[in-house]
Amino acid sequence: MPSVTGPTPPASAAPGGPADDAHAFSVLVVEDQPSMRAALVAELRRAKVHVVHQADSADQALKQFTRHRPDLVLLDVLLPGHDGYWVAQQMREAEPGGWTPIIFLSGLDNEVDVWRGIESGGDDYIVKPVKPVVLVAKLRAMRRLLDMRRRLVALTEELHVANQQLNAMVELDALTGLVNRRGFDRVLHNEIIAARREGTPLTLMLCDLDHFKRLNDSAGHVQGDHCLKEVGRLLREVCVRPRDVAARYGGEEFALILPNTPRSGAMTFARALGRLLQSRALPHPDSPLGAVLTLSGGITTCLPDESTSAEAMVMRADQALYAAKEQGRNRFFSFEMQMDTVEQRPGGVGL
Repeated sequence: MPSVTGPTPPASAAPGGPADDAHAFSVLVVEDQPSMRAALVAELRRAKVHVVHQADSADQALKQFTRHRPDLVLLDVLLPGHDGYWVAQQMREAEPGGWTPIIFLSGLDNEVDVWRGIESGGDDYIVKPVKPVVLVAKLRAMRRLLDMRRRLVALTEELHVANQQLNAMVELDALTGLVNRRGFDRVLHNEIIAARREGTPLTLMLCDLDHFKRLNDSAGHVQGDHCLKEVGRLLREVCVRPRDVAARYGGEEFALILPNTPRSGAMTFARALGRLLQSRALPHPDSPLGAVLTLSGGITTCLPDESTSAEAMVMRADQALYAAKEQGRNRFFSFEMQMDTVEQRPGGVGL
């Protein structure tokens, strides 16, 4: 019967050490011969592998593998029932996207056997009888590869977080703290797809601060920037649902993307926004509409289908915004609604 033979390597060659203390290295030994399995376990203990799992059949090996997720598998080729090649294939299917090193152990040493082992998912092939110095060398090599993979995974996660933070910065308007035009384009496109998939209404509002150029000319750009910041703060306050998004569309223009918002909800939202801005009483020293800042808005609401595009929704909301300005400003307008919060207006609604 094959056995583990040869001199035991010095302690300095063992895979243990400070790095192993930080993350205990575990090995699953799959061997149906009790004496061989015991000899392998003893050599692993001498190599300072403190966590060793054992299995004597294909089914037991898969159960142990799923339960413990070892760092390395020593897998005998000849097992009762399914052989080691089948076990390796099942292990690989059980960890899509992952990787656990598998070293085959076998008395078969021809090229075809080695090829079958690698093709079935193995990473190395040791011919029995196993020499301790070879076993420890393989352990150290696999441990280095595993540590490199863990560092790579950690680095990938760090890069993912950094990319998310970078994207957030790229899509942020520095003055108002709102999503900028780039972010607006991305969010609107995604929400159209989501609304189409979920069969829910989507509302888009385009807002424009009334006579903002006259505010800059009369009060100065510093005061104008202050007003833009305050409007940005106000819009963040009214966007209370997780998917509601307020964006600075450009200059003194703002946009609101309101998923799952029907026409009636859009009008309620517009009323609340108008009242809130009025309550803030941001001064406008040269407005024909009064002493405080006001805004006009265009609203469009739809149930997106395959023909709905972001460009079409923006165009529709922009046309409604233009109509709101034509009707005197300080109001919201929608071609799709017949209700009016102030007075009846043919073809639309004003606020």
